Amino acid sequence: MRIAESTTLILDRGPWGGRGPSPSELALVVAWSRAEPHRVGEILFAGHAAGGTHSFGRGCAPDTGGIGLVRQRPADNELTGTTRAPGISRHQWNLRRAGRTIEIENVGRRALRVDGVDCVAATVRAGAIVEIADELVLVATVRPSRMAPCPLPVELMPPFGEADAFGIVGESEVAWQLRRQLAFAAGRHDHILLTGPSGSGKELAARAIHGLSGRASEKLIARNAATFPEALVDAELFGNVRDYPNPGMAERPGLIGASDGGMLFLDEIGELPHALQAHLLRVLDGGDYQRLGESRSRRADVRVIAATNRAPDELKHDVLARLRLRVALPGLCERREDVPLLARHLLRRMAARDPMVAERCFERGDRDGEPRWTSRFVAGLLGARFRTHVRELETWLWQAILDSRDGVLDEPPALCASSHKDTLRADDDSEAGDVDPRTLDAAAVQRALDEHNGSRELAWRGLGLRSRHQLLRLMRRFGISAP
Repeated sequence: MRIAESTTLILDRGPWGGRGPSPSELALVVAWSRAEPHRVGEILFAGHAAGGTHSFGRGCAPDTGGIGLVRQRPADNELTGTTRAPGISRHQWNLRRAGRTIEIENVGRRALRVDGVDCVAATVRAGAIVEIADELVLVATVRPSRMAPCPLPVELMPPFGEADAFGIVGESEVAWQLRRQLAFAAGRHDHILLTGPSGSGKELAARAIHGLSGRASEKLIARNAATFPEALVDAELFGNVRDYPNPGMAERPGLIGASDGGMLFLDEIGELPHALQAHLLRVLDGGDYQRLGESRSRRADVRVIAATNRAPDELKHDVLARLRLRVALPGLCERREDVPLLARHLLRRMAARDPMVAERCFERGDRDGEPRWTSRFVAGLLGARFRTHVRELETWLWQAILDSRDGVLDEPPALCASSHKDTLRADDDSEAGDVDPRTLDAAAVQRALDEHNGSRELAWRGLGLRSRHQLLRLMRRFGISAP
């Protein structure tokens, strides 16, 4: 089912405006549970007013001052109740929210562990990994008290924690914001540019746009633009008549002709030299093109989705000007709470293709069940630095399977091991998300980039912004570039 082009979308924030975000607060998101793995992705402490002490544990019901877990979906917070894990004490923690921190006092029999260190009490900030030893792993993140609605049709809303109809996995605010933006782009007529780091899922995003658009019943043709031979780019794009340019050549419609009525996805468009990007200008303007060896001009009704992992301003300026709708895909460092859900999805997909993975990594070989992994393994994934994102995560999972004993994923692969202080999260002295970007000037943005050696991921958190996208918009506004 597709979304009609007249659908009104309400975005909580983003490049197309919409209703402002609801108040945000620090939440603890379940990343692993020994006894209740189905609760991964549920959140703790969202929606509670600041001040006052709340209890958490197996016997701390919400109606008696305790805190229950919540399944947060767009425009809906479903209270799923307190934990029932037998290894967690009836009264395990006392919690108090103070600004953008949560103060935790451990009163139960299981140790409190924060960023790998056992402690009696701790002040937790965004990005911290919090554990009830060997029972529960949570990651601290900033969440709105209620997410904005999502325009996906009801039948396309995925079960909690599962992949949606287009293969996108995630229950974080960032993941749902991405779905809202893709749905918005799908309902428009303009060409689209997808940006984001390698492995962030740009092809999945392109397929989601196609599937939600009015062209869903037509073709989506995908091609990596970096593979175009320089001498044959016109033949690849526009096709050729029979026997041209060489005798015996078959007639070809080219990518543009083959996509007529549908969509053309050009991945890695930033790898094309500017001179070759210029060949797309007439097509982007009105669909006009000409086959090699043919005198007459043709016109194709095609919508182009281009993708690049480069900065948008590295594209040829007049090509960029014609890609009016732009969606920036987040990397895994911006939605760490989704990493366990995504890793589970990848393991299930690997098990569906390889019976050995199902037998080794799932109880009784049930590839639809929960993976056999430990709290240490999941905490290691949460604390890793991602460079190629989903591709890298899948590589680490294969390495972990290779290194595993009895099929239990226990030790995080050495490839992903890193000191947690080096992970891409807010510094202890910062409170991510508190700063209004309108209060920052060019000097402050440049200073943050310089302090972090040009790392945009660290700079936006150090500035106290809500996301990398806010930093990128500030950099464009002030004409600032960074390596």
